[in-house]
Amino acid sequence: MSGADRAHRGTIFVEDAEVLAHEAFEGGQYVIRLQSPKCAAAAQPGSFVHLTCGPGIPMRRPLSIMRTSAREGWIDILYKVVGQGLASLAERKPGERLSSMGPIGKGFTAHPERPRTLLIGGGVGIPPMVFLAEALAADADGRWKPLVLMGSEIPFPFRSRPSTILVPGIPDGTIACMPLLDGWGVPSRLASLAGFPGCFHGYVTQLADAWLGSLDAAALAEVEIFACGPTPMLRACAELARKFALPCQVSLEEYMACAVGGCAGCAVMVHGPEGPAMKRVCVDGPVFDAERVFPAAA
Repeated sequence: MSGADRAHRGTIFVEDAEVLAHEAFEGGQYVIRLQSPKCAAAAQPGSFVHLTCGPGIPMRRPLSIMRTSAREGWIDILYKVVGQGLASLAERKPGERLSSMGPIGKGFTAHPERPRTLLIGGGVGIPPMVFLAEALAADADGRWKPLVLMGSEIPFPFRSRPSTILVPGIPDGTIACMPLLDGWGVPSRLASLAGFPGCFHGYVTQLADAWLGSLDAAALAEVEIFACGPTPMLRACAELARKFALPCQVSLEEYMACAVGGCAGCAVMVHGPEGPAMKRVCVDGPVFDAERVFPAAA
């Protein structure tokens, strides 16, 4: 067992989690709330759970945590039905129980010297951004100024509305937000090519580019990027970080069999000072420095 594996010993819990609520949204998207108190108490933004999906589905599925309540002991998971396993999960009803193993993985680390945190979520990469935004908003000792940008080509898994929070540098007409974030005082804006009202027409990284381009040097020096979504989006985020000379952390999405570092099926190439090496997304990540995963082309 490697040092990385030993570091996770005692911090991953297997719980018989009760389904408290299960809400369906357009596009085959669901938010499930599970009573999983040990996971809820230990989870950090970027953590995920390895969840059983239902009878007859032997393999667990890795799913990002969107929200937690350590006091009430629940976790929220947003997922989109892809494949037999998640189709089975979508059939689970309140009162049923699922085996939850988590929290797993290395999460995001926000640095106080860069309080302008730019959170970019695409599709099923939205949950970790919500989790991180809530943690920053709850940090009474911090001076965080988070901005959350979300992109989707299917309807968003919430009812969007015009934001009540002004964001200088955001293109005119881009006013749709996630109401939950607005309620926390965290500004958010939405991007899509699907023509949804109030959304930026384009990729979420193009919206981020427009906002970053509006900042002066002093403001840019306070920015750090955090991102989760499909690989092309994360690669674009890494390029955006290079363009503006910003640090950027990305959460990778890879298929996982064991999710605890044993099978190495989720290994990806990561570039470091000593050269490239294979790292396991489940325990060495899922969060990595963007430049190490998506280095500049030679």
